[in-house]
Amino acid sequence: MATNSSIEWTTRTWNPIVGCTMVSPGCGICYAERMSMRLARMAAGEENPGRKVHYRKVINERGHWNGHMQPVEEALDDPLHWKQPTTIFVNSMSDLFHENVDPAFIQRVFEVMGKANWHQYQILTKRSERLRDLSPRLPWRENIWQGVSVESDKYLYRIDHLRSTGAHIKFLSLEPLLGPLGHFNLQGIDWVIVGGESGPGCRPMSPDWARDIRRQCADAGVAFFFKQWGHFKNNPDQADPTAKANGGTAKGGRSLDGVVWSQMPGDGMSDATAGEIPEP
Repeated sequence: MATNSSIEWTTRTWNPIVGCTMVSPGCGICYAERMSMRLARMAAGEENPGRKVHYRKVINERGHWNGHMQPVEEALDDPLHWKQPTTIFVNSMSDLFHENVDPAFIQRVFEVMGKANWHQYQILTKRSERLRDLSPRLPWRENIWQGVSVESDKYLYRIDHLRSTGAHIKFLSLEPLLGPLGHFNLQGIDWVIVGGESGPGCRPMSPDWARDIRRQCADAGVAFFFKQWGHFKNNPDQADPTAKANGGTAKGGRSLDGVVWSQMPGDGMSDATAGEIPEP
């Protein structure tokens, strides 16, 4: 339940709980559901499946989430055994603030993050209401980053919920970006990640949606990270050297108007990775 990660903005993942359900259009092509289905099928064919056995409890016979949230007790203390400081995405295969997760278990996850305080933790949720409601009961440490996913302007309210929490670093994952967000409030936000949708049948992202967000981040002094275009066909620059088709490492490429935007919270806005905003 812990692996090195290919996600561009983190180093490794930690899954003390698995399982989820779809809650909004951004869940339409859920990589975690597809991966859970594969792991569940692998577990069914192995004599000693190890931690993969937990995925059999959260996926139904059609390969979709069944609504059960499965704590993985043997994974809970993993960060305590990782002595090298690293950045950890918490619950890449679930949503810690899912309505079916016991608040007592959420507390236990936070306690581990507090004990293994040499790591940085990144938590991401679409259940912003529950995040807001539970926030006063949680021990927010400086090494715990909290984010919300926003896929369209219909879900901008999640940012207000995030803003009300006690998290020291607050970030937005605008991925998959399914429509223009228009002008939105970045007050109190430290980091914005933008990405297009990937996977079978992925929906396209307009470059102008990403450019508008990039410009708003620059105006507000907020770190901007462009993660991916998703599918290569959605990349307006077919010569993008970061795309796998051109010898890079990103499946669809992650260069926006010729710049790889990889700002992180705390980076100076004059950082060389940002450069000047190019005109499209």
